[in-house]
Amino acid sequence: MASSSDAAQPAARGFLPPQNDDERRLMRRVEELCALAERRGIPRHTGFLSDREQVLARAAANRAGCGCIRFWGGFAGAERRVLCIEPPDTWQLEPVACLCVTARLAAGQDAPQHRDLLGAVLGLGLERACVGDIRPDPDRPGVSYLFVLEDKRDFVAGSLFEAGRTPVSAEPCSQPPASALAEPERELRQATVPSLRSDCVLGAMLRISRGQAARLIAEGRVEVGHVPLRTGHEPVYAGDIFTVRGKGRFRLQQVGGKSRSDRTFILFYQY
Repeated sequence: MASSSDAAQPAARGFLPPQNDDERRLMRRVEELCALAERRGIPRHTGFLSDREQVLARAAANRAGCGCIRFWGGFAGAERRVLCIEPPDTWQLEPVACLCVTARLAAGQDAPQHRDLLGAVLGLGLERACVGDIRPDPDRPGVSYLFVLEDKRDFVAGSLFEAGRTPVSAEPCSQPPASALAEPERELRQATVPSLRSDCVLGAMLRISRGQAARLIAEGRVEVGHVPLRTGHEPVYAGDIFTVRGKGRFRLQQVGGKSRSDRTFILFYQY
């Protein structure tokens, strides 16, 4: 990343306490699971958690004094992961199962997308916490790998017959191919911003004015780390993930140094 001066040590986003009743309930539930696991000496686990929920779950485990935890989503690099609480001298949980979902495509028909598969699984009556990552197979059109809670595997395999109006079948899969689990290459984009205010950075990502970005924030259409932005004045940090309703998701990958005109270099990509 070009710069006319050395970049200072980048600031990091601190812990953001729970913002609503759902987040407070999650933390209480994790504390209860930690206490139960340690009192009975048996493993316990949550459902799949978003990145924001994982931060809260780790904080709750720390508050409970529980250090015997790990996060697992079925493969290294999973975005949605389960919190596993495993007291010493107990067995390791395997709470995540994988299903290979195959679409029966007609000639020229597009394969079901992530939203189609997720909607089909949730349409079976499952909660979002039962479903982890969904990864398409880059080498086999119409094939995707769906991660679910282990105790929901057989139900989904026996009930999932359609996704996005396309017939599908699902069967247990022990090991998806590495190509399906590899992190996709992202097109990094560079921009300069006058400051690391959220409206400035969002405007650069969307290639709109700061005023237009501020309106999106004021309309409640922007989240950072699954937390709604309140104003365009809020600072943002490297690693932040922006979700903009109707526009997509963006990651602020890196904050660099200053340009000669005293603007800050940023690198970002769109999911």
